[in-house]
Amino acid sequence: MTRLVDRYGRTGFAALTSLMWALPMAAWAGSSDLSPIDKTAYPWIALGIGLVMLVLWVVLLNRLGRVKVSLRQRRFDLRQMSPSEKRWTLGLAAFATGSIAWLNGAATVDWAPLGSAIAAGKIGPTLFAIVLAAFLIVMVAGVVLSWRRATAAYQTRLASSSSVS
Repeated sequence: MTRLVDRYGRTGFAALTSLMWALPMAAWAGSSDLSPIDKTAYPWIALGIGLVMLVLWVVLLNRLGRVKVSLRQRRFDLRQMSPSEKRWTLGLAAFATGSIAWLNGAATVDWAPLGSAIAAGKIGPTLFAIVLAAFLIVMVAGVVLSWRRATAAYQTRLASSSSVS
């Protein structure tokens, strides 16, 4: 644990290890959508695993504050980030979350009724499809832009810390 915290910093370690409960919870959400249809998925098992892993993650985070970390620049260390870097990283997280939400919706929705409504020339479904496409374009563009700006802010922080040293 100490080596990983030293490598990624406290924030990076917390984010990386959050996958230990986030992935089982995502499996639970997906299997609970599919379970009534095919009767092969067991959503309560994934939910149980996700909740146990969430409790273990919280215990891990409580230990995280006692781990000594060497002083050096890290990309995702909240204590070291400039306000600009924090803003752009938050924007990146928001746009990435929106993209993932769009993909989740696209994967779990039956698109046949929308396609047939658009083929029939109905204006409402056509506008809805345009809005969905625009939303995805904005989310992907937001990810690209905020990643570039966050990276530039990080490079600025590195340059200013190396000139001070």
